[in-house]
Amino acid sequence: MTQLTQAKSGQITPEMEYVAKREQLESELIRDEVAAGRMVIPANKVHLAGRLEPMCIGIAAKCKINANIGNSAVTSDSQGELEKLHTAVHFGSDTVMDLSTGKDIDSIRSSIIGASPVPIGTVPIYQMLEELGGEIEEMKAQNFLDMVEHQAKQGVDYMTVHCGIKLEHLHLSTNRVTGIVSRGGSLIAKWMMAHRKQNPLYDHFEDLCDIMAEYDVTWSLGDGMRPGSIADASDDAQFAELDVLGELVERGWAKGCQVMVEGPGHVPMDQIDMNIKRQIDVCKGAPFYVLGPLVTDVAPGYDHITSAIGAAMAGWSGAAMLCYVTPKEHLGLPNNEDVKQGVIAYKIAAHAADVARHRPGAQDRDDALSRARFGFDWNEQFRLSLDPETAQRYHDETLPQETFKSAHFCSMCGPKYCSMRITEDIRKMADEQTLVPLEPSKS
Repeated sequence: MTQLTQAKSGQITPEMEYVAKREQLESELIRDEVAAGRMVIPANKVHLAGRLEPMCIGIAAKCKINANIGNSAVTSDSQGELEKLHTAVHFGSDTVMDLSTGKDIDSIRSSIIGASPVPIGTVPIYQMLEELGGEIEEMKAQNFLDMVEHQAKQGVDYMTVHCGIKLEHLHLSTNRVTGIVSRGGSLIAKWMMAHRKQNPLYDHFEDLCDIMAEYDVTWSLGDGMRPGSIADASDDAQFAELDVLGELVERGWAKGCQVMVEGPGHVPMDQIDMNIKRQIDVCKGAPFYVLGPLVTDVAPGYDHITSAIGAAMAGWSGAAMLCYVTPKEHLGLPNNEDVKQGVIAYKIAAHAADVARHRPGAQDRDDALSRARFGFDWNEQFRLSLDPETAQRYHDETLPQETFKSAHFCSMCGPKYCSMRITEDIRKMADEQTLVPLEPSKS
């Protein structure tokens, strides 16, 4: 029994009750949203028996964020990835994907799953390719099925599989500026071109569903034809695959699987709302999980900012989860500090989206921090910040003495030019005298 099949039968599972408390929603609403396919609870039965604390992804819940970690063929080890996991969870990542492509993938993933209270996602084709010596042409369908089952047994909660990229759609990418930028998508495209056969992951979709359902692994239907530049956004290749993903959503549901859908990575601002609403329509409301999207391509080294702009807009339009981008995107493997910067940028984006969508209680923290700011309660300001350590460090760079934690000014304005202190003076003056409205000017 998966969360989906139990919800459809009218059951409220312990995981649904747990999620309802976290979201401050009724457990019946969680059940109904899961049953309708608009919400997923990524909770592999193996991980659930360990440290996993259930969470949900869906339009009725708060907007979630994901952080990508994992080693590469040239750098990082198990300890380094565990440090990234801790940083991601500490600063608020709701899920973490292990995208390891180097050596010791199994041991790294086992360590990550064993230490993680949040759902862990993977892209199984990466480890399968490593075991094939990097030769994707050697892949047999059974190689992939075996890898999915292997990772499911490890406790992976959701998997990105590029089932929607089809042989007949490859020609649509030939005139793109950046071609096929999805690693998984490009690998499957190369296999199809080498063998002149249909995508084996599409052909064996039902077999994959059987494995997913056995462990209640959530589908993350990968967008192998996602645009890798704003020049390629919203093109025929992207939307041809989206139509296939809409088909696969319903086929996954029919097999009792929980399903979410991945979305585009580079989209100019004026196309974001259309992209989100089109996905929701084509995929029958299945949760949409977007990478960014980046709204401009001119800022390598700052793509956590260019993408957080798009992410906030996507969340406002209805995206259920936002996959972070770090400052290292397009440049190298993120280190621990990059992970922190990416998570903070995306917590801001997701929170802003929740406020814009009027999620219950979403603005409470903003209002509390604003009151602390106006009251010059610096320590409370720090406490309510997404990153208290950085907030206090910036304040203390110029006014480090403890006495300035109660001062009614900061180093920006000083004691004479602080508008909030001046407002306090105005209010005191108003209490001491009756303010008479001024006559309108006759000039």
